[in-house]
Amino acid sequence: MNLPVGIIGLVLVYLYLPDYREENPQPLDIVGFILFGSGIALLSYVLEIFGDHTLGLDEVLGLLALSMALIAAYGLHATRATYPLLQLGLFRIRTFSAAVSGSFFTRLGIGGVPFLLPLLYQVGLGYTPIQSGLLIMPQAIAAMSTKFLMPRILDRLGYRAVLISNTVVLGCLLMLFATIGLGTPTWLIVLQAFCYGGFTSLQYTSMNTLVYADVDATKTSNASSIASTIQQMSISFGVAAAGLTTAFFIPDRLRSNPAEVIHGIHEALLALGGFTILSTIVFHRLQHGDGRNVSEQKDLHIG
Repeated sequence: MNLPVGIIGLVLVYLYLPDYREENPQPLDIVGFILFGSGIALLSYVLEIFGDHTLGLDEVLGLLALSMALIAAYGLHATRATYPLLQLGLFRIRTFSAAVSGSFFTRLGIGGVPFLLPLLYQVGLGYTPIQSGLLIMPQAIAAMSTKFLMPRILDRLGYRAVLISNTVVLGCLLMLFATIGLGTPTWLIVLQAFCYGGFTSLQYTSMNTLVYADVDATKTSNASSIASTIQQMSISFGVAAAGLTTAFFIPDRLRSNPAEVIHGIHEALLALGGFTILSTIVFHRLQHGDGRNVSEQKDLHIG
């Protein structure tokens, strides 16, 4: 499925996407690319293998320390480089900082849902992969069908109110998934998935657009690079966090017991839902009028 969809996407991009080019493109920060890329890749690897117990604790801690050192080295390099790979100074913009950091912490909580729900449906409840996929499909349907409502909601309530309240709702919906068991009717699972998909779409739309609210047009490319990097990191870390949380609640000796698997996944969903609610702290930095000038690019809100 990925191949034909990808080809169609490439054709549409070629036909309809304007060919924007910078007049004076900056040279690639090779040193920064090596330091930051290596550090993030190594950190992702450590999180991925941590729950597998394929490496000893000393080896894991050594790799973790090395990844942190590489990332810290990039931070030091970025303060001295003329054209750093990622312009960390953008984090002085309040709306940008809240959107990017809030996106990271929120996705840590909800990013593991595509991992946990199929695990719950297939291993815990005994559904086939096709049935599991059909039960997740309502999330995508809701995300696409509710997009036209997003501008109206944001215009009426504002970014601060939407992000704070919607993040709490997402955390509660994550916890609500912990009520799904062997006796749960299919229609209720579909309804929960649809609601979750709609609120997730609102969350992503709000965070992704707020990134550029107060960023100068000349720095849009750098802002996009940072936001995209953080998004990809948070997706990987979210799946890793879900895996680690599930492994914590399901000991190795119980992983062949469907009842214990269901219980462990429920505990993981409750923990991740609670973490998602706590991530609203990041959005409290926003002020009531933030985000209204997304398309106007007015004065910066530094803070």
